Amino acid sequence: MLEVALRHRFPGFALDTAFIAPTPGVTAVFGPSGCGKSTLLAAIAGLLRPEEGRVALDGAVLLDTAARVMMPAERRRCGVVFQDSRLFPHLSVETNLRYGLRRAPRDAEGPGFAEVVDLLGIAHLLPRRPAALSGGERQRVALGRALLSRPRLLLMDEPLAALDAPRRAEVLPFLARVRDRFRAPILYVTHALDEVDRLADNLVLMEAGRVLAADTVEALSTRADLPQLAARRDAGALLPCTVLAHDPARGLTRLGFPGGELRVPLREEPPGTRMRVRVRARDVSVATEEPRGLSVQNILPVTLESLGPAAPHEAMLRLRLGGAVLLARVTDDAVARLALRPGQRLWALVKSAAFAANTPSLENPG
Repeated sequence: MLEVALRHRFPGFALDTAFIAPTPGVTAVFGPSGCGKSTLLAAIAGLLRPEEGRVALDGAVLLDTAARVMMPAERRRCGVVFQDSRLFPHLSVETNLRYGLRRAPRDAEGPGFAEVVDLLGIAHLLPRRPAALSGGERQRVALGRALLSRPRLLLMDEPLAALDAPRRAEVLPFLARVRDRFRAPILYVTHALDEVDRLADNLVLMEAGRVLAADTVEALSTRADLPQLAARRDAGALLPCTVLAHDPARGLTRLGFPGGELRVPLREEPPGTRMRVRVRARDVSVATEEPRGLSVQNILPVTLESLGPAAPHEAMLRLRLGGAVLLARVTDDAVARLALRPGQRLWALVKSAAFAANTPSLENPG
């Protein structure tokens, strides 16, 4: 378990955060630019001494200002990957990687050089220098250097923010491999929701230096009372699913989740694969009577738990189906025309095509 409680004041800004994150696993720290995410990581890594605070990892105290405990950064064994790779420009990729290995304590368990090189697919890059690498390649090397230091905690400060979309898509699968192979605790700073979906088990939501909420990603995805998430156009429920079966003739795959099934465009993963799927609120419609004769593949019986404002002239509906929750974004006019009220039985409609662009393979090792 990672325990964090920090207070620090800057001119015009104050950091006042507290949360507990389970370990192992990936905890994403999510929020807009300037909310204090990077400052939080710097304090945990020992690169910033906060005015007040306590940081403990699996019972080991890294910082406790009340007890005058301030473990030096080099003894905390935090591997840090920054937004800019910060590789040594005069050294080859191999020498950069071996620098991380030299920083690892002799008795520390962790991945070896060959394992990291193979996992990150960087064997062909070993003779090159950083200037000859793409942005995505540099970040993979930086990640490898951090892993070879055999950290107790991996801290990643928006490692994909400086990359364009193709390079981000290149690096994300490697980050997922690291998560699945090593199961080291990871604190991952980002303001990109797709990175949260792909990598994180838990989420710490920040705004203006404070923690607004901390829970599993699935739980916070359906919190309609958190405008930092619910007001986004890509807001929606993140459902844990299992691939049930494929129907190549129809071009469909059946996914099971705690409240029922979804039919999505045909996927490659074999039956039994566990996944997470984001069902965006803007892609969910509702009906007061069971629809018939529609092209929509997913017609799910639900109960309206609550409704509230989502944006000017729009409402957010929280829909319960078995052990799962969906969100639906509808107009205020629809609420009035359908006389929607909590407790009402409805049908949620989701087109299969809605999943074509927003459903990467999110294998969840759980």
